[in-house]
Amino acid sequence: MSILQLGVESDVRAGAVVARANPVAKLAVALLISVMLLLTVDVVTAGTALVLELAALPWCGLSARGLVRRGWIVLAGAVPAGLVTGWLGVDSGNVLVAVGPVTVTQGSLLAGCAIALRILSVGLPGVVLLATTDPTDLADALAQVARLPHRFVLAALAAMRLFALMGSEWDSLGAARRARGLGDDGAIGRTRTIVGQVLALLVLVIRRGTRLSIAMEARGFGRPGPRTWARESRLRWSDAVVMAGGVVIVTAATVAGLLAGTWHLALT
Repeated sequence: MSILQLGVESDVRAGAVVARANPVAKLAVALLISVMLLLTVDVVTAGTALVLELAALPWCGLSARGLVRRGWIVLAGAVPAGLVTGWLGVDSGNVLVAVGPVTVTQGSLLAGCAIALRILSVGLPGVVLLATTDPTDLADALAQVARLPHRFVLAALAAMRLFALMGSEWDSLGAARRARGLGDDGAIGRTRTIVGQVLALLVLVIRRGTRLSIAMEARGFGRPGPRTWARESRLRWSDAVVMAGGVVIVTAATVAGLLAGTWHLALT
């Protein structure tokens, strides 16, 4: 059992509708929501989409602890982006805060909120997709349902498996360096230690990836032409329900933005 599978079992309720849906269905929903939110930058559309996504979390089977543990990076990107846009965005409307040459107006504040909500709304479906999907199931679905080239799919699967091991390799390298007394004190010393450990991890990953690619070629994974799959992946009626839910979120968010008069095409 892989590290990623252990994480899925501890944080995700496997019987949830979205958790057991075909990975291609979940990927289609994530892409549909992303495209819709990329067309406009407004608070109402992005906020409505985020509220509906949060309301659908019980059907995803992802626990609150799992959502925070896996989605903190999305929040870490949304908050600074919103703050920077609020401070440095185009001024319009009344001035709310003025600190020297930097001002925050009603227009820039709304733009900052819209950017933050947009990032959260786009990132949340991706977090759910990664948290509720085993890499092998995703590869099976991409090859059999989405009909992507199997060489690309298998290479991506191998990369995801190696990526899951990088955390443990990093810990092992750190423990080995400390056992040999190679750790440095102070900010400069710790920086030197981290740089050296990163280079060691890079060399280790390249060597392991090279050995893995040679082993996969030797076993015929790079052979052209059709191939068989150990596990069948196909769409079911529950997958149609999941994709319909994505259409509902996109439609409701767009309609809310149009009714509020805030929806506008970002490309114009």
